[in-house]
Amino acid sequence: MTSLTPLYQLAAEQKSADVTDLSARISWVIGLIVFIAFVYWLMRQGWKWRGTLQSDLPELPATPDGYAAQPPLLTMTGRYHASTTAGQWLDRIVAHGLGTRSRVELTLTEQGLDVVRPGAADFFVPAAQLRDARLDKGIAGKVLPEGGLLIITWALGDKLIDSGFRSDHSAEHAAWVDAIHHLTDSTTEGIAR
Repeated sequence: MTSLTPLYQLAAEQKSADVTDLSARISWVIGLIVFIAFVYWLMRQGWKWRGTLQSDLPELPATPDGYAAQPPLLTMTGRYHASTTAGQWLDRIVAHGLGTRSRVELTLTEQGLDVVRPGAADFFVPAAQLRDARLDKGIAGKVLPEGGLLIITWALGDKLIDSGFRSDHSAEHAAWVDAIHHLTDSTTEGIAR
């Protein structure tokens, strides 16, 4: 039979744990910081590369002179989330600042859609370039409940683009879809004549 050592003797015999090696810990932290910085650098390079690939897109149209004199059909404030290639909700367009999320003020008139983005590039979509509007649940980088995003399809040169907006009051989205459909139908009829 083995004899059991009293607990007080076991406690007295154990030596304390080694002190953590501070230089090794600092090395690991610095290595982790360098790795994270490298990953962010790679992401930035990918963003720039995507912009270079999309450099064939024409410049964004500017708001025409006298546009402010037009009576607005609808106005909206909210968020601009992204622009993608039409029908491909994950193919983000970053050229000309279209990949930058921002606050947005939209104004729709008979002339077209004015997109004012504080802190990002503003642009104007003439009525002849508007193609469609719909309610959807997602666009590159943003997914919401069904119908949470207003997606406006428009032409920039020969490329169709979907731009995603979310109003501060999402109940406005349906009115925007109807107004853009009405505007595109009347523009199509005017071109056919």
